[in-house]
Parts: sequence; structure tokens; C-alpha cells
Amino acid sequence: MSAEYAVHGPVAVITLANPPVNGLGLATRQGIADGLARAQADAAVTAIVITGAGSAFSGGADIKEFGTGKSLQEPSLSSVIAAIENASKPVIAALHSVAMGGGLELALGCHYRIAAPGCSIAFPEVRLGLLPGAGGTQRLPRVVGVEAALNTIVSGETVKSEFIGAMPGQKLFDKMSASAESLAAEALALAQSVASVRPLPLVRNLPCKHPAGDAYFQFTRNMIKGMAGKFPAPARCVDAIEAATRRSFDDGVQVERAIFIELMWTPESRALRHLFMAERAVSKIADVPADTPRREIRAVAVVGAGTMGGGIAMNFLNAGIPVKILETRQEALDRGMATMRKNYEAQVKKGKLTQEQYTQRMALLSPTLDYADLKDADLFIEAVFEEMGVKEAVFRQLDAVAKPGAILASNTSTLDVDRIAACTRRPQDVLGMHFFSPANVMKLLEVVRGKQTAKDVLATVMALGKRIKKTCVLSRVCDGFIGNRMLEQYVRQAGFLLDEGCTPQQVDQAMESFGFAMGPFRVSDLAGNDIGWAIRKRRAVERAEMKYSRTADKLCELGRFGQKTGAGWYDYQAGKRDAIPSALVEKLIEDHRKELGITPRRIAEEEIVQRLVFALVNEGAHILEDGIASKSSDIDMVYITGYGFPLHRGGPMHYAGELGLFNVVQAMERFAKNPLDDAAFWKPAPLLAKLAAQGKVFD
Repeated sequence: MSAEYAVHGPVAVITLANPPVNGLGLATRQGIADGLARAQADAAVTAIVITGAGSAFSGGADIKEFGTGKSLQEPSLSSVIAAIENASKPVIAALHSVAMGGGLELALGCHYRIAAPGCSIAFPEVRLGLLPGAGGTQRLPRVVGVEAALNTIVSGETVKSEFIGAMPGQKLFDKMSASAESLAAEALALAQSVASVRPLPLVRNLPCKHPAGDAYFQFTRNMIKGMAGKFPAPARCVDAIEAATRRSFDDGVQVERAIFIELMWTPESRALRHLFMAERAVSKIADVPADTPRREIRAVAVVGAGTMGGGIAMNFLNAGIPVKILETRQEALDRGMATMRKNYEAQVKKGKLTQEQYTQRMALLSPTLDYADLKDADLFIEAVFEEMGVKEAVFRQLDAVAKPGAILASNTSTLDVDRIAACTRRPQDVLGMHFFSPANVMKLLEVVRGKQTAKDVLATVMALGKRIKKTCVLSRVCDGFIGNRMLEQYVRQAGFLLDEGCTPQQVDQAMESFGFAMGPFRVSDLAGNDIGWAIRKRRAVERAEMKYSRTADKLCELGRFGQKTGAGWYDYQAGKRDAIPSALVEKLIEDHRKELGITPRRIAEEEIVQRLVFALVNEGAHILEDGIASKSSDIDMVYITGYGFPLHRGGPMHYAGELGLFNVVQAMERFAKNPLDDAAFWKPAPLLAKLAAQGKVFD
């Protein structure tokens, strides 16, 4: 049973006990219902308190039951709330720490509520593409007002209990306790003080109106339309709250329930729920138990003060971890320090950082030109030029100065971590930490596990990633790891499309309409076209059979490396990032087609999107087969957090499942017949072919 029952004098106390956040799973719901029945049958009990054990009142639904039959079994949360409202004795909710989603709905169904200061109050369902489904949209407006309720439900943002408690006229809390420590005693006292009060107060009976009526809701819909983008839930939250102001409580609940069921079946909600689960699963490594000991990281050393090195250092400074940053030349070190100062000063100007915080962070940073100054670091991160010889030389230096037990990490985006580790006498302490640019902003961190990387090293770095607010995804060693290995196929298809008839802006517009923030050619201009050029030169030696469009090489031969040179696939004006279509590039593409004897054809947007996205899917399937990624949802997290894949699509592997893998394979077979494409690539990965034949999906 996930709810405990105890009697304190005339008060029965039901304590939710389903760690970590007292999720309202079937056993917990049953425990509440049983406790209510037991208390009402006991003549000595005059009032009932519901509270939560540990560090939460309740965080809402039990995520372990998502997608299982238990989530639908009675008693449902609505049934439990109805039992509370119909109880013959007053029920008091004692809230502390966290009261969110279904937990907050449970509290709103109680007759009275007392809250400790510091309790996080929220309806976060909109972030799963849903709305509160057990009366939350009908009850919250009745206790805090329509506008405050709408803002809370539509945003999904967390509000502290003391802020709500100070709102004039609020009826969410009947009392605020003096402290979390005194909550239990004060809840018992409140229970005894209201034991004989009749009739029992019900939130459902409170009035619910907005003085501006239609005008307010129309204004709100117009505002939300621009902010919600591809997601339907925010606008539907408004509809449900409007129903609370226009209908009886019972009719409003029916409207809410119908909208909840409708949203549950939308692809957008399915995508968000998939990513919610994927984010929680991403840190789990099958052969590294959760209780694996971790090494202590008290100081970090970063080798390289360029764009990446400086951004990496800022992550640790932001977390209060001292950093020593090394460069080989004073001017490069000075330039790197100046860039970090400039980044922090910009945050101060925008009000995102106080002057005191800026000063504290810079005080944790120590620049140096001497490897010997790094000797006390617990973690070393190399962020130098992406060339194996350079990295090998750095790791030999680190091996010489690092203390025993220090972790040595490379920020390489494509190179062989095992080869780097072989340059040291401690390969068990070596792994990849692939940050994404700008490293102080991007959430993704690919943690690359070498053949000999120790389990405690993995456990330490995965935990440290959380500490610096990164989404850590584990990858095995291969060229490009998860993200860049897949990206190469995406970019190759974009090149073939130019050869066959597209312009860069056509391809970019198609992918941006699909939901990417930027198409592949704008991204390449931003990152620097010379980066891809260097990879293709390496491919020509290592994998001569790999087919590419030559257009990108011709562009680089003209020195058009992107925004940093003022010209790439697009033209750029000084000080601006606007991508201006280039007549020179169009002519370059046309001339290249003539050289190849290609007659351009009109290519539909659907084909552009399918070729680029399905290229990601097929390579992702190969990555799963090769054991580079352990879960398809890990691949989705890489693409959502690191590559701008549209959130409402749920990642490439999930999206392929939404379309149906059979349909994906059929399209790939069509693409393989195109003589200007790469037929060998479009042969479905065995895993993809197998799942499609069985009518299954990746996850």
C-alpha cells in the first residue's frame, strides 16, 4: 500500500508514501480511498488530514504507470476526489515541498488546505501537451481567480506557496503554516478547529466569473495563438477555463474531460510524453548501477580558451566549480578571457545575472600557460583543434601532470576516443565529453564511452552533467558518435537535392516549415562551411566510396565559409545575421549541374523533408544495431536538445514511428531508384526493415 494510515487523537492522518514524489499510482489512490473509508467508520475520528511523506505532498501522476492499464483502473483520481468531497468528516490537505498536477487537484478536492512556505505549486500538464484532467481547470479559477488560474495552467510554471498565500482574496490556502517543520502540528490543530463546522466547504461550490467575459477570453486566445506555435494544448486550456465561467461545475468538468481525451490522442502530446519519459531514461546505463560510487569533482581544468573552451569553462563556473583554463599563447588566453567576460557582461545587462554573481564566477577562473598549474584538477577537458595529432599531444601532456584518479575528457565531435585514450597510461580514466556550441547555452552533452572507460568515471560524468544542467546522452565510440554521424547523412542529402534542382533557400524553407529553427544550409553558414570541408577531405582518404555533392567543396574553394567570412550559401551584411540569397551561389550550382549533365527538376517540399529526415532515421537505426546508442529515445534526445529537431515531432525515431515504419521503408525504396542519389545508403537498416515488417516502432 502506497498510503499510510495513523490516528492522532481525534484526527486520522493519511500519508502518501510512493517515493520519490508520491505519485498518484493505483496503489496510492486505493490507499487514500481505503483510509477515507476507515476514518469515516471510526466514531472517535472527527477529521482527516492528507499529507505526503518525504520531500513532496504529491507530484501528480505516477510516471511508472504511464501507458499501462493501471493508470485507468478505479479508483481514478476523479473518483478519489469525489470520495473526499462526499466525506462525512472534514478532510484537510497539508501541503509541503511539491504539490503539482494531480497532487494539486487532490488538494483542491479537500475541504481545507494548509501549506508550508516554499511549497512548489503547479499544473505542468501543458508541457506534456495536456491539461489538468481531474477538475483542475474548474477548481483553480474558483480559488485564485480566472486570470491567475489561466496564467498558471497555460504556462505550466511553478509558483511558490507563500506568493499565492499573499494574494488578496485567494482561497487556495485556508492557512499558511509558520514553517515546514510545524506543518504537521498546525494541520492537526486546524483539523480539530473545523471538525464540527457544517456544511463542509467545497471548492466546486464557489463562484467563477470574469468581469470582462468574452473580451478577456478573446484577447487571451489571440495572445496564446502566437506563443503556442504548433502545440494545441494552451488554447484548449483557455477553452476549459472559459467553460468554468459559463457552465455549471459538473458541465465544466465534462468539457475538461473531453478536451483532455482529445489532447491525449494528438501527435504533439504523444511527442511530448515520449520526450518526458526519454529524458528520465537517458541517464540510465544498463551495466552501471545507480549506486555506482562517484569520484569527487572539486576543480576542473580546461585546455583551450577558444570559443568551445571558454563556453565549457562557463558551465562549471556557473555551477560554482573552480576552473583553470590553459592556452599556449598569451594573446589567445587574453582573447578567451575577454570573450567570457563579454558573455557574462551581456547577461548582466539583460538582468539574467547580478553584478555580484558575475564577480563571483570570474573569481573562480584562473588562466595559465603552464600545464603544471593544472595538476590539482579532478577533471580535465581538452577543447583544442579537431585534429588527432594535436589531441594526442595534449593527452600525453595531461597524462604527465594529472594526479591519480583524475578524469581526462576530450571534447572531440568526431574522433576516436579509444585512440586518444591509448596515448595515456590510464585509458580507464578517459572518455569523451562532446559539448555543443555555444557550450554555455546548448543543453546536450554527448558522453562518449571508450572500450576501457571505468564505470565510476561514467557515473561521475553523467551526474556532473546534471549538476551543470546538461542533458547527458551516452554514446559508444564511432566516427561522429550519435549526432554528427547522423547529421552527415542529412547534409549529404541536402547536397544531392541541390544537384537535382533545389536552391539552398528551398531546402531550408522546407525544413523550417517542418519545424527546424534553421535549415541545413543556414546551419552550415552559422557553424562554418570549412568544418564540413575538413571532414570531407578526411573522408576522401578514409572512406573513398562515400558519395557527396561537390557543390559544397566548390563553395569553400571560393572562401565562402559562412557568416564569419560574410559569405557562404547566402550573403551577409556586416553586423547582421540575415541570410540573403546569393546570385553567385545559384550560378555556381547551375554550372555544376551543367558539368554533370543534370537537367534540374522541380522537387516537392514533401520529398525534401522525407529525404533529410529519413536519412536521419536510417542512420539512427544503424547506430542502434551497432550499439553506439543503447535506446532509440536517446537518439531522439540528442536531436531535440542538440540539433533543433522540432519538439512537437518528438525526435526522428519517434516521428518515424508516428508515420509508420512501413511507410518510411516504402519511401526509402523509391529514393533508392533515383540515379543521382546514393542507392546503397537507402537500403533500410536491418533493424528498420525488421520492425517495419512486424508493424512495430523503435520505442
